[in-house]
Amino acid sequence: MQPVQDLATAVQRVINNVERVIMGKAEPVTFSLIAVICRGHILIEDVPGVGKTVLTKAIARSIGCTFKRIQFTPDLLPSDITGVSIYNQKSGNFEFRSGPIMSQIVLADEVNRATPRTQSALLEAMEEGQMTVDGVTYRLPDPFMVMATQNPIEYEGTFPLPEAQLDRFMMNIRLGYPKPEDEIHILDRQQHHHPLEDIVQIMTAEELVQIQQQIRSIHVDQSIQEYIVALANATRQHQNIYLGVSPRGSLALFRAAQALAAMRGRGYVIPDDVKLLVQPTLAHRIIVTPAARVRSVTSAAILDEILQQVPVPNAWVGGGRGR
Repeated sequence: MQPVQDLATAVQRVINNVERVIMGKAEPVTFSLIAVICRGHILIEDVPGVGKTVLTKAIARSIGCTFKRIQFTPDLLPSDITGVSIYNQKSGNFEFRSGPIMSQIVLADEVNRATPRTQSALLEAMEEGQMTVDGVTYRLPDPFMVMATQNPIEYEGTFPLPEAQLDRFMMNIRLGYPKPEDEIHILDRQQHHHPLEDIVQIMTAEELVQIQQQIRSIHVDQSIQEYIVALANATRQHQNIYLGVSPRGSLALFRAAQALAAMRGRGYVIPDDVKLLVQPTLAHRIIVTPAARVRSVTSAAILDEILQQVPVPNAWVGGGRGR
């Protein structure tokens, strides 16, 4: 097992590689890599043209994973995602032809444009790493992750993601518009060719799997675990929240904090790791009450309030071990 410092260096090289294409977006890129090394799925929700698809392709190329893109449309069928059994006249048997889901990184582009029936084809794959077609279960490649995009502005011809599917996304991130100086760099760099063509592979899929296993050994003190649970529990009791964070959400925050600590060269989690990751890991799992929505209360604002109210642990015994 490689030291934490080596792990942090390896992941930072991937981040630097991706930032050659996605300029001025250090935090969203870091959050994306956290999800990758936690075996999590990402929902990128932002307006068109800010680099959602490019971010996904840059990550896939950097870590040497197989990549497939699925363009979600209202007429897309579940079999277009999972695959279909075709009758072979020569052999007299049905042969399974796998769909694009049989890839290590799957881009579900504009995922909310497909019908709920088609969206549900992703549920088993995202949670269990497998898919079932015609009663036969097929394992998905390792590592496997879904990076989905959706446009929060357009609502015509879209189908909101059900809570069960939103909860399967480890993180919900937004890229936002670039700063003027970054946008000038983008214009300059893309004058002759797209910088995505210059992206090189930084690590192999096998090295990524090793990192994914290693971060699970990052120490999380009992007081930090209690802090994570207290934050999740506060969402379940808040008067403006109809549906709070599930235990899957608590685990997502737990794993993400381990990954962030490792990326910062530490063998232990501190409260600041947890606080930084609360918004991207929990906000999309919360359903605000109708009365609160009328008052323009958002899940992000509620989480900020909860962070102010829940006591931060001031003693984490295992923190000093540096394991």
